[in-house]
Amino acid sequence: MTKKNWIITMISAAIIGALLVLLAIQPNSWYQQRLGMAHQSNAAGKATVAATAYVSDDPATRAYDKVKASVVTVQNLQKVPSLSQGAGAFNSQDQQNSNNSLQTASEGSGVVYKVSGGYAYIITNNHVIDGSSAVQLISSDGQKISGTVVGTDASKDLAIVKAQTSVFKTAAQFADVKDLEAGQQVLAIGSPLGSNYASTMTSGIISAVRRQLTSADTGGAALTAIQTDAAINPGNSGGALVNLSGQVVGINSAKISAGADGTSVEGIGFAIPADIVQSFIQSNEK
Repeated sequence: MTKKNWIITMISAAIIGALLVLLAIQPNSWYQQRLGMAHQSNAAGKATVAATAYVSDDPATRAYDKVKASVVTVQNLQKVPSLSQGAGAFNSQDQQNSNNSLQTASEGSGVVYKVSGGYAYIITNNHVIDGSSAVQLISSDGQKISGTVVGTDASKDLAIVKAQTSVFKTAAQFADVKDLEAGQQVLAIGSPLGSNYASTMTSGIISAVRRQLTSADTGGAALTAIQTDAAINPGNSGGALVNLSGQVVGINSAKISAGADGTSVEGIGFAIPADIVQSFIQSNEK
């Protein structure tokens, strides 16, 4: 083959190849129809999907799920003069005989520690129910139940509320606090700022296993308390401080928001240790 013939052959092959490619990319070409059939065949195939479910392995999530139904909102209801007679009723000589109605004076938290005989027993702080005319409990799912205060100790800042109900089905478990250590992770569960924030969980560590607080520190009774940096705010009082096993290590009670000199501070909260709580419960069950 001469050089001229070789060049002609190569040019012809290139032209034929280009024509074949051009024809192949046309929308109705044989190649495109075959390619479409291949895609349709694959699309019609059945995909095999494994039956799986995600389950959180986070210990804090497991602890929260274990105890949240046992943590309730406690409403302190107090009598206020009825306004049905207008403002003049307050100036009337018969003011003391006017009708009274109950209103929420304050809100805190509580922990169901026993369910027995159709009754639920709730531990909370004494300052949560102090001065109440009646007590109302709100479950984690929003159900309201009337409660009765059956035991108090202002010196320990603890109180017990009893409720005849089937709403509360599980009781929280107390931990053995002799095993507590500074640095151990804990969770605070309750209703900071009231029922609008019910079942709120915050996390932190145990800052000190035992602190001796004066009445000046707490604004009330002197306490022996667990110190924690888990966020504790008004409304958390009476709620649960739990370990990562979902066991109650203490009942949240107080926080320090400013030093004696007025310096603002954060992360200094306190809970009444579980052994003191259990001792109070046992003394009221005798």
